[in-house]
Amino acid sequence: MATSLSWTSVWAASMQAAWPLGSPVAQPDLSRALSDPDHGLENQSLRMVVTPALWGRQLRLRLCNTFGDRPLHIRGAGIALHLGGGAIESTTWRAARFAGQDAVVIAAGASLWSDAITLDWLDDPASLLLRGRTLAIDWHIDGASGPLSWHAKAMTTSYLSLPGVRAAGQPGALDFPCSTTSWFLVDALDMMLPADSAAIVAFGDSLTDGTHTTLNSPDRWPDLLQRRLWQAGHANLAVLNAGIGSNQIAWPRALDGQTGWRGGVAGVERLERDVLSLSGVRTVIWLEGINDFSDNGRRDLDLVLAALREGVQRLRAAGLQVWGCTLPSALHSWRPGHGSALQDGLRRAFNAAIRTPGLFDHLLDFDAVTLDAVSGGLAAEVDQDSTTGSRGDGIHPGRGGQLGMAQTIDLSALVATTR
Repeated sequence: MATSLSWTSVWAASMQAAWPLGSPVAQPDLSRALSDPDHGLENQSLRMVVTPALWGRQLRLRLCNTFGDRPLHIRGAGIALHLGGGAIESTTWRAARFAGQDAVVIAAGASLWSDAITLDWLDDPASLLLRGRTLAIDWHIDGASGPLSWHAKAMTTSYLSLPGVRAAGQPGALDFPCSTTSWFLVDALDMMLPADSAAIVAFGDSLTDGTHTTLNSPDRWPDLLQRRLWQAGHANLAVLNAGIGSNQIAWPRALDGQTGWRGGVAGVERLERDVLSLSGVRTVIWLEGINDFSDNGRRDLDLVLAALREGVQRLRAAGLQVWGCTLPSALHSWRPGHGSALQDGLRRAFNAAIRTPGLFDHLLDFDAVTLDAVSGGLAAEVDQDSTTGSRGDGIHPGRGGQLGMAQTIDLSALVATTR
């Protein structure tokens, strides 16, 4: 009997604003490729590098113009195995079509799924050799793009051609001389997988997005959770990262008319786009709130908890399980806007409130595994910048802290929520 198949999202990135609003990590100089935020890219190609959590013989990708102010003209899209640097394995290049067409126009504020792309070169989608392999997604922009929707903190290097150069699908790295540690204009990738496959969305702010984790060596807690699931034999579950640096639960709401915040629209406002519009999602793990209590937040505990409850209810109404997380400490942080006793008092009150039975289906105590009980701040052994090797900022756990957070997750309980 034939196995039932369906689309499951296997990679995602939350668009947060139009470039350059955001907080990238180790961003190279983009001036050769991209210099004017209003003009954007012009007659240029992009090669965005992504890591699918699971593989199938068919995939589709979603291009987006979320924060654009004009139609985006795309042509020549396709995918290939990433060979390293800016190069691809040319024999694996497969073109993407949109309603059968090579060229497509994406309206301002819109997104668009491609048609199914068959990976006829892929012999065994379940091969262990595919775990951690990267794909390159290429396309060319005709004319000027205008404001570019982006995810600033990709923690992965991708590539841009020079203006006036059409390089999509070309195998060599020389066609893409400009590098970036951000993702532009693409926010989801699906694979056609057996029906028992499912996606788990890690939703939140920079603690999930990956500040102070290791560039090009995925060690954010969602990445580490994914590897734990693989190692435990759960090769049908994909962990998706929907973190945005500086994001808040409760602000800015769409009704505020705020479009210029580097952390993107409030978490409660982006659930449809970044969770519910994805394929095969069964469970959400929500780690967020520390920015709501910073100098840039509203510092209103009741407002934050009300927005959180609103979001949880919306996710549950869609049939999803929702896990919550206690907030790690930011006390004594030197990062602007963080570190005060006021913020820490609100954080501890928030943690106490979300322990109330019934708010979440399960609670993860990330605070307990990152806290220095004496100082009340982050423990020294987790407070490090794993990309630069420098000291931490007192708010973002580096690789060791992210590992501790991922290890607290009960895999048996998590897997049960996806069935």
